[in-house]
Amino acid sequence: MPDPHPLAAFSPAVREWFAATLGAPTPPQAQGWPPIQRGEHTLILAPTGSGKTLTAFLWGIDQILRDIVAGDGAETGVRLLYISPLKALNNDVERNLRAPLEGIRA
Repeated sequence: MPDPHPLAAFSPAVREWFAATLGAPTPPQAQGWPPIQRGEHTLILAPTGSGKTLTAFLWGIDQILRDIVAGDGAETGVRLLYISPLKALNNDVERNLRAPLEGIRA
């Protein structure tokens, strides 16, 4: 029986970073990750600040991390593409990409 915890399918480093940094997942994250992890097209409709962007980024980050650890060609081209509205781009990159990468790396 699969673990029902929203972070269960993530690698230990990502789970530990998330729990230490953000605590518990928001409802959009808890409901969004399972279909994302199954490879399904997923639309998350939730208010600003609810963690939607990190929901989208985190599974991709986790998969790239797993590939790097396994030595599976992590340096071969684009691995994750995210299109952000220009108005939100700086915030998305800092809050949802740089900060998680630095925290997970640590």
